[in-house]
Amino acid sequence: MNTLRIYIIFLFLGFGLHNSYAQSYQFKTTGFSVLEKNEKGKWGEWSDLDLVNLSVILDTNKHRIVIYSMEIQLFNILDYIQREENDTDITYSFMCKDNDGKECKLSIITRKKQDYRKQLYINYDDHIIVYNIFTA
Repeated sequence: MNTLRIYIIFLFLGFGLHNSYAQSYQFKTTGFSVLEKNEKGKWGEWSDLDLVNLSVILDTNKHRIVIYSMEIQLFNILDYIQREENDTDITYSFMCKDNDGKECKLSIITRKKQDYRKQLYINYDDHIIVYNIFTA
C-alpha cells in the first residue's frame, strides 16, 4: 500500500514539473503587411506597411497564439515544428487552426542580419500576413 502511495505522489509531482516548463511569450506589433494570390494563382505584391500596435501572446500552456486586434485572432497550435536556423534567420513554426477552423502555418522569424528584427508570418494557401514584432 505504501508503494502505491509513493507512486501516486511521484506521478502528481511529474505532472506538476511538466506544466512548469511550459511558457507564455508576449510580443507587440509595430506594423503589418499582406500578400495575396491573384486570380491566376500567382503571388502579387506586398501591401504597404500599415502601422499597428497590437499585443501577441504565444501561450505554450494552452497551445495557442492570440493576436489582440479589433477582432481577436486565435490560433490553436496543432503541431510544433522543429526550430530552423541558417546564416540569416532563426525560425520557430507552428501548424495551427484559426478562429474559422482554417489550417495555417505561423512562423516567428528572427532576422540575424537585420539587427535581430522579429517577424510573425501567418501563411494560408491564398494569402500571407506578416507582422513586425518585438518582445514586450
